[in-house]
Amino acid sequence: MSRLTISLSDDMHRALKETAARQGRSIASIIEESLRLRGIRGQESARELVARARARADLPEGDAIDLAVNETRAQREE
Repeated sequence: MSRLTISLSDDMHRALKETAARQGRSIASIIEESLRLRGIRGQESARELVARARARADLPEGDAIDLAVNETRAQREE
């Protein structure tokens, strides 16, 4: 597991700690969830998305990649 140091305003840090305590979760789990919701995913996840798009649409690889990119962008806009 990797470690990361970030700088937050005091207010944001306090809000993050309060949210974690209220939800009974770690700060790391809240940050990881936030990153996933913003569409931040590993390369393997992207490959799986392309594979699912190809299987579902029966498309050539290039078209499947285009479809995966469009679906990823749509997810990020939600």
